[in-house]
Amino acid sequence: MKKKILIAISTTFIFFHSSVYSQNLDKLYDKIDLFSEVLEKINNEYVDEVDQSEIMDSAINGLLQSLDPYSGYMDPKIFEEMQTETKGEFGGLGIEVSMEAGVVKVISPIDDTPASRAGIKSGDYIVKVDNVQIQGKTLMEAVNLMRGPVDTNVEITIRRKGLKKAKNFTIRREIIEIQSVFSKFIDNKVGYLRLRAFNENSSNQLKKEIKKLEKEKNLVGYIFDLRNNPGGLLSQAVKISDFFLDDGEIVSTRGRKNRDNRKFFAKKGDQISGKPLLVLINNGSASASEIVAGALQDHKRAILLGEKTYGKGSVQSIIPLANRGAIRLTISKYYLPSGESISEIGVSPDIFVEEEGEEFAINTDTDNQLNYAINLFSG
Repeated sequence: MKKKILIAISTTFIFFHSSVYSQNLDKLYDKIDLFSEVLEKINNEYVDEVDQSEIMDSAINGLLQSLDPYSGYMDPKIFEEMQTETKGEFGGLGIEVSMEAGVVKVISPIDDTPASRAGIKSGDYIVKVDNVQIQGKTLMEAVNLMRGPVDTNVEITIRRKGLKKAKNFTIRREIIEIQSVFSKFIDNKVGYLRLRAFNENSSNQLKKEIKKLEKEKNLVGYIFDLRNNPGGLLSQAVKISDFFLDDGEIVSTRGRKNRDNRKFFAKKGDQISGKPLLVLINNGSASASEIVAGALQDHKRAILLGEKTYGKGSVQSIIPLANRGAIRLTISKYYLPSGESISEIGVSPDIFVEEEGEEFAINTDTDNQLNYAINLFSG
């Protein structure tokens, strides 16, 4: 009797599961039919003739960008250009951008690049490039408009929080060379380390600079500057976090598939021997920068000073397609040792110090955040 009941329950479940699957499939086919109908109406009724191939590319990109600001489609030409870019050196303005609500948003200008020198800031929305409206274009189309021959000018129109009117910047394109690490000894007592990006050699360069500063007899502590650092390689974020930790979790990634669920831990060996550490962050600190800052904060290894970080806490994978194009798809998210997600939240500073002035400049005469950090060592 029990067997019959179990078989009946199993059969009902299979039938129910099959029925739900069938209903979902029917809904999907209805949507595909609807899409075909809309495409036909556009082709027959739209005021101008359209290239259906281009419309399909836009539709694919729209599908991906509806998931999150960091997923997107690259047609074969754009994918090839991305693959042939030289490592650490590229032409353009020097800004990291994403798409938000159909508008290009600046994640961060890179130090000592045309965009940074012109006064472009993290959080700016780019609305026009050379008077061409950006809204409605894909992220890659907008990026291609900003790129161009070296030593030519481009006009960027931005909208900025706190400004009533749009602001125009005329910027001269350059070959962008990213020097990851800069260091100096401040006030004969504080080691200053500036990390601009997480490139392949960032950890090796940073280690060399730390060794130089460790030779200073009066060294009392470090300021680690991650402001306007748009991130980069996860492996570098893990290595650099490990420089300042002796043990414990640094970051974990979680996705739908088991292969995307990983945890990264620190090994014994604090490169600065437990000296006090202040980390400078702002809204332009994103991705790998947030991993480092968040891990050091969670382990109470550093005090974070500045402004809340950007909130880009996701991992994208480039997946090639049969047409020689590719999609950039978010496959997992970063989580700090505390279990908190970085995505859309960011990392909050322990000491909030607002950035002053239009331009970001590492200068002890004008940089109030840096000066605040130096004064903490004096006090």
